[in-house]
Amino acid sequence: MTEFQYLLLMGACVAITLPLEFVLRARVYRRWRLLLPTILVVVLVFGLWDIIGIVREHWTYNGASMTGVMFGPLPLEELVFFVVIPIAALLSYEGVGTVLQIARRRWADRRTKE
Repeated sequence: MTEFQYLLLMGACVAITLPLEFVLRARVYRRWRLLLPTILVVVLVFGLWDIIGIVREHWTYNGASMTGVMFGPLPLEELVFFVVIPIAALLSYEGVGTVLQIARRRWADRRTKE
């Protein structure tokens, strides 16, 4: 079970932020034409950065917490990280924006009633 620890953590990130899409109407998954290029840029830039770091032995990964599936020197889990975390960040950003917009509306409504 420990070899799936990293993937389980990524799954938890998705599970925790996914309700923001529906509850706060973050509209991140619905705008996939904007989401895909964003993820692609992150995967390419940070994937390359990671590969260089691994090849130059600047860092390594704990094999006991990983599945062992590799894309060259890049572990599957790191690739999943580069997809999941930007989505979670976008969902959080949009969720906070929605909450702030609701708060501003309520504040404006209170001011007009005074």
